[in-house]
Amino acid sequence: MRTTGMGRSFAALLVLAMACGCTVRTADGDGDGKRHLPVRIEVPKRSTPPADDDPKPSATPSAPSAAPAAVLWSRGDSGRDVRELQARLRQVAWLYDGPTGSYDDLTERAVKGFQGKRGLPRTGKTDTVTWKRLKDMTQKPGKWELYLMGGQPADAPDARCLTGRVLCISKTSRTLRWMIDGRTVTTVPVRFGSVGTPTREGVFSVYWKSRHHVSTLYDSPMPYAMFFSGGQAVHYSADFAAHGYAGASHGCVNVRDEAAIAGLFAQVRNGDKVVVHW
Repeated sequence: MRTTGMGRSFAALLVLAMACGCTVRTADGDGDGKRHLPVRIEVPKRSTPPADDDPKPSATPSAPSAAPAAVLWSRGDSGRDVRELQARLRQVAWLYDGPTGSYDDLTERAVKGFQGKRGLPRTGKTDTVTWKRLKDMTQKPGKWELYLMGGQPADAPDARCLTGRVLCISKTSRTLRWMIDGRTVTTVPVRFGSVGTPTREGVFSVYWKSRHHVSTLYDSPMPYAMFFSGGQAVHYSADFAAHGYAGASHGCVNVRDEAAIAGLFAQVRNGDKVVVHW
């Protein structure tokens, strides 16, 4: 049977439609030469995937958080650096005691107060940021600011102190060594007279001990007094204990540690040597 050009075209189209999954509708009749109606091809719509209802945000690297400032000193530390910290805290009225050289609860509390006032984390630990801020606000403390309440090292004993039983008193280091035959038994910080009432220097001896002495000249207590030159004596001073080197005596050698002077008073005898030197 002869196939017309129209028939061949239709057949090819039918094959293509079937391959593509299309639906072909024709009018009645076949390729018999009769007029054919146009062929309509319905192509199924492709379903589109649903949009992602919960799109994941693009991963962007977050900026690294700043490392905390390094801690220099904290509670339990001790030494000269802690002493300087305390002296500087005293300058800005955050600490009233000391310096002691020991990072105690009072120092921790003072550091917290200083930090909070300046918008820094209130850790009570002295880190590099806190230390820089404090240094910027204060002056470098002098020796007797650092050792306002004692604790300073004693200098070498005078040669006159190396034999016998001696109260060896240094005006340079403001210390008293109790020595027996060149050996130091006890060392304590001491305070001297003011410019107007200086403590005399030289070699003396203890001539009188008075446990509960009261000065007849100044009407002030002089407990554990060991007199060595006129009215000048080594004795305990409550004022020295309270105010340190912020004050002075009337010429006596003051001791601020009551337990230490009580021990000395028990050991020292009348006739023991006293050396006051620079």
